[in-house]
Amino acid sequence: MNLYAKLQARAAQNKPIRIGLIGAGKFASMYLAQVPKTPGIHLVGIADLLPDNAKRNLARVGWQAEQCGADSMEAALAHGNTHVGDDWLALVKHPAIDIIVEATGSPIAAVNHCLGAFNNGKHVVNVTVEADALCGPMLGKHARDAGVVYSLAYGDQPALVCDLVDWARAAGFNVISAGRGHKWLPHFAQSTPDTVWDNWGLTPEQAERGGLNPKMFNSFLDGSKPAIESTAICNATGLVAPPDGLTYPPASVDDIPFVCRPIPEGGVLHQKGQVEVVSSLERDGREIPYDIRMGVFVVFEGETEYIRNCFSEYKVRTDPSGRYACLYKRWHLIGLEVGISVASVGLRHEATGSPICLNADVVATAKRDLAPGEVLDGEGGYTVVGSLFQATKSKAIDALPLGLAHNLKVTRAVKAGQHLTWQDVAADTTLAAYHLRNDMMKTLLP
Repeated sequence: MNLYAKLQARAAQNKPIRIGLIGAGKFASMYLAQVPKTPGIHLVGIADLLPDNAKRNLARVGWQAEQCGADSMEAALAHGNTHVGDDWLALVKHPAIDIIVEATGSPIAAVNHCLGAFNNGKHVVNVTVEADALCGPMLGKHARDAGVVYSLAYGDQPALVCDLVDWARAAGFNVISAGRGHKWLPHFAQSTPDTVWDNWGLTPEQAERGGLNPKMFNSFLDGSKPAIESTAICNATGLVAPPDGLTYPPASVDDIPFVCRPIPEGGVLHQKGQVEVVSSLERDGREIPYDIRMGVFVVFEGETEYIRNCFSEYKVRTDPSGRYACLYKRWHLIGLEVGISVASVGLRHEATGSPICLNADVVATAKRDLAPGEVLDGEGGYTVVGSLFQATKSKAIDALPLGLAHNLKVTRAVKAGQHLTWQDVAADTTLAAYHLRNDMMKTLLP
């Protein structure tokens, strides 16, 4: 509750939290817009494959050239500005850096960056939730073994859900469901970068003018990103995945307690303590007023008559029984809020969400018939979509995780809608992420 005061104190003591940022794209740019206005923070260095692009992004969000003009990290430390380069290893190895913010968006690269940071005694705020969905529980274990903190990024929906779940449990409530919103119709699962803008609600010209990446936006639309984020939520909170994947029930904010309750009581949940994603569209495509599309929620239970009476007395919106209530944030501010994680990790050594178990997984599912010799193009592409699985089911079928379903050659025919397994592809066994993933499945699901 007092992070800002603590940041001010660090600024007054001239002992800022020293940050290294890897990746300076859209998400990171939002954080960079806030850094100069946050006391007690010094962004010492940025590592990006294209440093000139990183500098252009810095200029676009309001940085002056002298703020990012340090020719080395030593110069940045001496003068209080920022060095921009392409050497992420130098960043994670530098003894002055306290926290690495990983924001590349590439799960394979992010695993390397996180492990490198842990090996050098650095805390990590991981924006690349794809890496967390791929092998977050093992990243968490490596961080604990190294005596550092591994955290999901506040502002992104998984960390915000973790915050709501923690609030409910710390207040003594039983959590019935939690999750995020989404604009969803079943046929979106077959969306490709060629069709994304029609479904999203933009013209191709508007998307081009905004410099929007169709593959990235398609990963949101086709359900891959909701599955990825739901996986992270399950593994960081102990909630469980639905047995047959996300169902995307349509509901307004006021109807969430009615919908996200157990099936025997009229809801969609197979059990209490389940993750779900709520759609902002009715099945016929009509928009739902007062939707949760860009937000997050937690449904909690009034287990006694006294508590249910309190709900009524204080005008809490519940399901018709008065038993289930909902707290929500209707929007999330993405990279603009990452500073909450940085402050929490740097000042309190507390994560804003971190894996505690392996309950869920996100599996690659064929969008269309795939022939031997084709190459998978990963999240948001033309070949596969992410599906939320219970982790035990994923292991039972030897499923191919979405995070590694990129640049792999298909070795046998796969029908549209079929979940891919490792037997369907030629695996790249040289990747650290491949080995960490295998270790996770063997260690945590023996």
